[in-house]
Amino acid sequence: MGLKGTHLILPTTPSVSHGASGKSWKKTNVSSWVGGFMNSLVQTGLMMAMPLCGHRLNHFFCEMPIFIKLACEETRGTEAKMFVARAVILVFPAALILLSYAHIAKAVMKVKSMSGRRKAFGTCGAHIIVVSLFYGSTIYTYLQPKGSYSESEGKFAALFYTIITPMLNPLIYTLRNKDVKGALKKVLRRGSDSG
Repeated sequence: MGLKGTHLILPTTPSVSHGASGKSWKKTNVSSWVGGFMNSLVQTGLMMAMPLCGHRLNHFFCEMPIFIKLACEETRGTEAKMFVARAVILVFPAALILLSYAHIAKAVMKVKSMSGRRKAFGTCGAHIIVVSLFYGSTIYTYLQPKGSYSESEGKFAALFYTIITPMLNPLIYTLRNKDVKGALKKVLRRGSDSG
């Protein structure tokens, strides 16, 4: 395959480095689902306990920053609790992903073949672009104070991480394929020749 040395990346995944069975991955998935459910339950409870002064949401869907703006009472305590929860839920995984990429980069730099390095960085580059698009827009949306939250920017960010990013995923990942790159170049050349 011509990628001698790229096997150094594999030990960074738990299933390879620790011989993890399907059970440990099931536990990870279940704990992720339970954690997400508990977070939603707590935040929904906090919002339901707060009296709302309005009933019109100027947004695409019901999000916590919008609900907090509708509150009739002081929201600093609720905002602080939600901010901590959001920070843990968003920043902690993003930091773990960045840390894992630092380890991957370190392993890739040990690869002797330049083509192997290029291929590994190409694969990781596509993934980090997708992760950055998603986490960047969600962190922007959920980790800003109530006073600086702009409804129009919030709508754009919500559209970005719920529609644009998932639409870009296949494009970003398929552009790594040589055949797809070649076909795209042909189409772009035809378009520029005819225009």
